Amino acid sequence: MNNNHYYSKNNDNLISKPQNFKLNILEHTFEFQTDSGVFSKNYIDFGSYTMLKTFKPDIDGPILDVGCGYGPIGIVISRVFDREVLMLDINDRAIKLASENAELNKATKAVAKQSNIYEILNNDKFASIITNPPIRAGKKVVYDIYDGAYNHLLPGGSLWVVIQKKQGAPSSIEHLQKIFGNCEIVDKEKGYFILKCIMTTID
Repeated sequence: MNNNHYYSKNNDNLISKPQNFKLNILEHTFEFQTDSGVFSKNYIDFGSYTMLKTFKPDIDGPILDVGCGYGPIGIVISRVFDREVLMLDINDRAIKLASENAELNKATKAVAKQSNIYEILNNDKFASIITNPPIRAGKKVVYDIYDGAYNHLLPGGSLWVVIQKKQGAPSSIEHLQKIFGNCEIVDKEKGYFILKCIMTTID
């Protein structure tokens, strides 16, 4: 079995080739360290960039970044909105980089922890859950992220997803509609959809 994917727990057998880049976004400048075996190692991917330009939290409370990679989404959001952000990823190398990048960018409220999706969470609830899901890990993993989000959102909280049309945006919308009873296309750009679902409550 090949464990050298960015969505595998451990790919430390890959030769380390550290690099870094700077990102100017939302009137802030960030610097990110990356390495072999993590998603979009050369520069932030367009889907994550579009998510960051679009995202706005609806309610107060902590934010969860599922499949955080080396941390660009969680770290930027934590700094820009001054929020506590928990960043989760299954990949050990990605989590190490996310922790280092949080320190590098003085994102003191951003914390990275290794977890297989929501595995380490108990009854933790969040104001927003954000994900750029690992499409290559397969549909089951992606839909497990969708399904589990429902149990970890505060009332009025929101799930934000970025996904390409050609990688299953229409079927994702249909599935999310069934879970949440709503799914809004907040933005579309170059084939990428930013989807938002709100945790509604019945009085």
